Amino acid sequence: MHKNIQEILLSEEQIRNRIRELGVELLRDYGDKNPVFICILKGAVVFYADMIRAFDAHCEMEFMQISSYQGTQSTGSVMILQDVKQDLAGRHVVILEDILDTGRSLQAVCKYLEAKGVASLKICAFLDKPEGRAPGITLEADYVGFPIPNAFVVGYGLDYDEAYRNLPYLGILKPEAYAK
Repeated sequence: MHKNIQEILLSEEQIRNRIRELGVELLRDYGDKNPVFICILKGAVVFYADMIRAFDAHCEMEFMQISSYQGTQSTGSVMILQDVKQDLAGRHVVILEDILDTGRSLQAVCKYLEAKGVASLKICAFLDKPEGRAPGITLEADYVGFPIPNAFVVGYGLDYDEAYRNLPYLGILKPEAYAK
């Protein structure tokens, strides 16, 4: 375990098993629809890669990069830094996201993608932190890997100032590791 990790919340094995289960769920719902899976960069890239491999049917890949966090805090505004490249009109789209926290980012992304005329739009979140929702945000994920407590987590793609993304597990970061 990394010295700045307070505790391991989800082990590699727990993550691997849940990814397989999510793959079965998505295959059941989208196996015949040629969905477009959108990765929200950078945090979801590890989850995305594993989910794509767990989906045993034809699909297409797209990427978006947004910005809404500074350090451990949401800024309250969402900027699209990289947009999808293909036309999504009439397509079945599944957003693969690392964490549904305040909900502001995903709500903005969903509105943006719906305006492109998608046939359907669903959210598959690796983590769901219901206690972190911003007031007035009612957005929920359609598929959830794990609900988690209101703690700052890193690993499996999630970071603190670009560090810890490469940890193969999900851990709670020690407060002194990000206190400034």
